[in-house]
Amino acid sequence: MKKIVIIGAGAMGSAFAVPCADNGHETFLVGSFLEDKVIDLINKNNNFHPILKCQLPKNIKVKKYSEFNEEIKKNIDLFVIGVSSKGIEWAGKELSKFYQNQTDVLLLTKGLAVIENKFETLAEKLNKILTNNGIKDPSISAVAGPCLAPGLANRINSSVVLANENLDVVKNIGSIISTNYYSTEYSNDLIGAEVCAATKNIYSMLIGASEGLSSKSLDSEKKNKYYLNTAASLAYKAVAEMKNLTIKFNGKEESAYGLAGLGDLYVSSAGGRNSKMGYYLGQGYLFKDAKEKFMKEITIEGADLAYEIGPKILKEFKEKEFPLLFSVIKSICNNQKLEINW
Repeated sequence: MKKIVIIGAGAMGSAFAVPCADNGHETFLVGSFLEDKVIDLINKNNNFHPILKCQLPKNIKVKKYSEFNEEIKKNIDLFVIGVSSKGIEWAGKELSKFYQNQTDVLLLTKGLAVIENKFETLAEKLNKILTNNGIKDPSISAVAGPCLAPGLANRINSSVVLANENLDVVKNIGSIISTNYYSTEYSNDLIGAEVCAATKNIYSMLIGASEGLSSKSLDSEKKNKYYLNTAASLAYKAVAEMKNLTIKFNGKEESAYGLAGLGDLYVSSAGGRNSKMGYYLGQGYLFKDAKEKFMKEITIEGADLAYEIGPKILKEFKEKEFPLLFSVIKSICNNQKLEINW
């Protein structure tokens, strides 16, 4: 039996606790400092999760961050970060206070960052935070792939890829968390996996907009009936751009065609928050109007990423190489109508 601590009691962090608990590990689900109310609700309702709308296994120990005491922090075998991308800095600083050498850290969080005017993956960002706080050679891996949290929490058959430059590290993690419904593949392309896992949130917005983008002349009834031609075309072009982006960030192009790229793009564009926002953009809404009217309290990861990396991409990349990426970034960062030059 291993000791697994998951920081972040949102949808994915909580769902990830399910296979860990099903494998008989001592599993702690610890809310961030912003999630006390969620933790109270979970404990009050016998591990029923208010976001996932399902029952978590009884052997998952659900704690507030204020209850994450020194005893729990000892001898952790796997530390999992499931906070939002905005919470990585906080999580890194907290982790550095008790990190033990060679403890495996697994990132559920997807995203890219601009640090000192350079693009960095969240694994690189976390590595810097830990190193700057006195941690030597932290062991950081990432998980990516077509795995929506509600499906995992309900034990739907799912596959992910675990990425680390050292394959032995992720194979060890896989042996801890894999189940008959949660299968793991392995990649030494940590950069490529993270780039694809992050940017698919932007591209899934575009595919979500495909109905509205399918024609400028047809009525909504016909577009709703026939828009899949457009969706398929955008999906193909999106994967091609993800491949080129991966290469540009010094990752391996095959990651764009694997679970972290094509696989994750498929499930994200078929449903989810990014795709839903994309639908409104495709209908002609400006981003800020759609956010306020339809998704005010909902985090849109693709939009957060566009704000983070968009200005640098618009300034330094060539639009003819990444026309789809530019179209979404302009729509969000400049709050202008989403348009595609077919």
